[in-house]
Amino acid sequence: MTEIYDVIVVGGGAAGVGAAVGASLAGARTALLERGPCLGGAATLRNVTTYCGLYSCSDQPEQVVFGVAERILAGLRAEGAVSAPIRANAVYVTVDPEAVKRTLDTVCQDAGVEILLHTTLVAAHRDADAGRITRVTVADAGGVREMTARAFVDTSGDAALTAFAGADTRYGDEGRAMTGTLGVRFGGVAPDADTTHDSVRAAVTKALAEGVGPLTSATGLITRIPLSDNVVVYLADEDYDVRDTRSLTRAEIHARRQAHVYLDVLRTLPGWAQAYIASTGPELGTRESRHVITRRKLDRSHVLEAQRDPDAVAVGAWPIEYHPGAGVPSIWKYIADGGTYDIPLDALASADTANLFAAGRLLDGDRGAAASLRVMGTSFGTGQAAGVAAARTAAHPTTAASVSEVRNELQSQDARLPHRHLAPTH
Repeated sequence: MTEIYDVIVVGGGAAGVGAAVGASLAGARTALLERGPCLGGAATLRNVTTYCGLYSCSDQPEQVVFGVAERILAGLRAEGAVSAPIRANAVYVTVDPEAVKRTLDTVCQDAGVEILLHTTLVAAHRDADAGRITRVTVADAGGVREMTARAFVDTSGDAALTAFAGADTRYGDEGRAMTGTLGVRFGGVAPDADTTHDSVRAAVTKALAEGVGPLTSATGLITRIPLSDNVVVYLADEDYDVRDTRSLTRAEIHARRQAHVYLDVLRTLPGWAQAYIASTGPELGTRESRHVITRRKLDRSHVLEAQRDPDAVAVGAWPIEYHPGAGVPSIWKYIADGGTYDIPLDALASADTANLFAAGRLLDGDRGAAASLRVMGTSFGTGQAAGVAAARTAAHPTTAASVSEVRNELQSQDARLPHRHLAPTH
C-alpha cells in the first residue's frame, strides 16, 4: 500500500524538525523521515553539541530565532540541559545530546508529526511534465514501500531527495566542499582543567613538531556541555566527498585514529590526566555537500552587509565560518554591527520543482553565504519556514505559496519575525 501525506520531510536534523513541526502546525498531515535511530542530526549523531545562530553577535547578544527553536529551548531549559549564551568567535549555546533526543521527540509528537526513524530514502519519483515530485521510495526493516505527498521538504543535509528526484543540485562551491570535523567528547576532565584554546593549540603544535600523528589541526572549538560537564573538542579535520562511500569510509576511520592521538596530547595538560573518550561522532560532522538550486541564491555580501528583504521568512545571525581544508585555520567574516540578515522565501524554494522546498546546510549560497546558513540555530528557522511553505503548497497545489501567507502562519507559530518588513501581496 502507498502511504499518503500532505507533506513529507526527509532528514530529522534541526532543519527537518523545524520543517515537520512548521508544516504540521499549519494543518498538514506530515511525515518526518530519518535514517538514524533518533532526531537531532549533528547535535545527536555527530557530537556537535553547539546550537549556533540562535543569537546575534552584538555587544548584548539577543535571541533572534524563535518558533520551533524556542519550543526546543524551553524543553532543554526545563532539564538544565542548555547553557546560557557563550561568546567565543561568535555566540552559541551548548546542549546535552540525550536531552535533545527526548525534547525533539516531544516537540514533534505534540505538534502531530508522524516520526519514522530507521527509514532510508532510496528513490524519488518526478513528473517531469508537471515539474513536481510525486512520491518517494523508502526502506526499513519491514521492506521497501512507497510514500506520496503533495509537497516535500529536503532537509537531508546532502540534498539526497533533490538529487534522487532529478532536480537541480550542485556540489559544494566550484566542486569543493568545506572540511568536515569529527566531534570528540571527553569525560574525566577535571572541573578546573585547562581547556583554553591557546593551551590546546600549544600542546598540539608541540606534538606535531615532535612527529606525533596523525593530527590534522591545532585549532578548533573546545567547550563543556551541560549536565555531564564533559568536554567536546572539534580538532580532527578530514577532507572527503560524502557522495563517495570509499572516501567517506577512509575519513571516518582516519578521524577515529586522530581522536585517540588527540587524547594522548590533551592528557599532557593540567586537569586532563584522567580524561577518556566518552564518544566520537558517531558520524563525521559534515559542513557541506550538495546544495539545492533555489529560486534565489544568497551571496557573501547579503550576509556581511546584513541585508534586509521584504520577502523574508527567516533570519540568519551566524558569521561566515569557512573551513577551507584539513588543518587549515577557519576563516571568519562578521555580519555588519553584529546584526542579522534576512532569508527570503525564494531561497527555500527549488528553482525547477514547484512542490519542493529546502532548508539547512543544503540551501543555495555561495562560498560565504553557505558558510553562515549551514548552522543548526539558523536551520531551525529556515526549516520552519520551508515546512509552512510546503503545507501551503499542499493545500493549494496550483498556486505558489505567497510570502504574506507564509509570514502570517509563521507569526501565528511564534516565529517572531522582525516587524521591519512589509510582506508583498503576491
